[in-house]
Amino acid sequence: MSNSVKAIILAAGKGKRMKSSLPKVLHKILGKSLIERVIDTVLKSGCIAQTIVITGHQAEEVNKRLSDAYTDIPTILQEPQSGTGDAVFQAYENLRGFEGTVLVLCGDTPLLSEKTLFEFVKTHQESGACLSVMSAIFDNPHNYGRIVRGNDDQITKIVEEKDASPQEKNIKEINAGVYCLQWDKIAPAFFEITADNAQKEYYLTDIVDWSVKKGYKTSVFTIENNYEIFGINSRKHLAEATKMLSTITIEKLMEQGVTFICPQSTVVSPETLIGQDSIVYPGCVFEGVNVFGKNNVLGPNTFISGNVKTDDNVKIIQSKASDSSIGENSTVGPFARLRNNADIANNVRIGNFVEIKNSRVNTSTNVSHLSYIGDAYLGANVNIGAGTITANYDPLTKIKSKTCLEDGVKIGSNCVLIAPVKVEKNANIGAGSVITRDVPQSALALTRERQRIIENWVEKKLNKI
Repeated sequence: MSNSVKAIILAAGKGKRMKSSLPKVLHKILGKSLIERVIDTVLKSGCIAQTIVITGHQAEEVNKRLSDAYTDIPTILQEPQSGTGDAVFQAYENLRGFEGTVLVLCGDTPLLSEKTLFEFVKTHQESGACLSVMSAIFDNPHNYGRIVRGNDDQITKIVEEKDASPQEKNIKEINAGVYCLQWDKIAPAFFEITADNAQKEYYLTDIVDWSVKKGYKTSVFTIENNYEIFGINSRKHLAEATKMLSTITIEKLMEQGVTFICPQSTVVSPETLIGQDSIVYPGCVFEGVNVFGKNNVLGPNTFISGNVKTDDNVKIIQSKASDSSIGENSTVGPFARLRNNADIANNVRIGNFVEIKNSRVNTSTNVSHLSYIGDAYLGANVNIGAGTITANYDPLTKIKSKTCLEDGVKIGSNCVLIAPVKVEKNANIGAGSVITRDVPQSALALTRERQRIIENWVEKKLNKI
């Protein structure tokens, strides 16, 4: 396959049917925006030398998202938005003198696979066609443009549904909206197509009719899995695409030895990997990139929002986690939260209503109940009593400071550790203490007042009333 292939992704549309202030292509599906999923597919196909995105509606917002996510994806503004043909034409100057293949696709088709794109480009180049169109067969082709073939079964044109005759509307082969163009041959078409249609727009589909009339070889590539070209035009479509993408992922994981108790109630991103013999209980949502080890127990009702890595034999029960790592044989939950670089070692217990943020928790340490551990280092074999708080944030200076508990430290219930503070090896903190100074090794620190008992206090109080 030639390396001289460039891609143009169309992302200028407003997406009125989304009923949203957010550009359509920035709506997310399983943790990634639609446009990012399309770009990632193009990049993973391994056959594209450069990708160009055509923006339009709320271009600044789209440009910002792309610049945050990628370093080398140029964007071109289409203003005004005058149809898909005009959108591709915006890249004309960028492609001046280019004689290779241009792949054109839409930014709202997140289910396209890199394998399909690779095979499409490969087939186009091997066929010697000047123009190739991707198609699919649908029993109900409503809302799609139809592939019209002549008596010799060769494509003659693509007709949009709004412009189609009753006979053409009965055609089941539809235009997938993905094209391969021999650019130096097809580029002149963009100077000759017109907006003579119901929408008064320049249709990209008109280049097919132009190519046929020029006598250029014009071919059709019919995809095997027609769900791949499912386009997002509404919230309903977004939900349907999410379910399809998740179902495909779950089925692959089950084939690899993962148990899903109720796949219908579980949502898993395609970037998530789950090790063999793991069990996923109902109500789980896994977004973003995650890598779970073998023999994990996940859920029920667990939300993973990305960048979570676990070793083998980990349990995460009815909890929420992101940007965290969890070591072998550790347990999280129920009702726990790990976030912002929570680093959990082996054989650790993170229990009920515990939040860990930007902290390292070392081997065989327990934080079992009702605690907040933020910006902290917890050594090995540390025990944190219920209700313990690391007070890491000064609201006046807005500075976050570190709490360090060395190996073997024991913290009683309802303690507050005011950072920055260090508790050295094997020291103990008495229950109910507020610790503001460092505690030496093997010492006991207490800050609570000695208990007083006033005899008959209740009876005397009642008598006064």
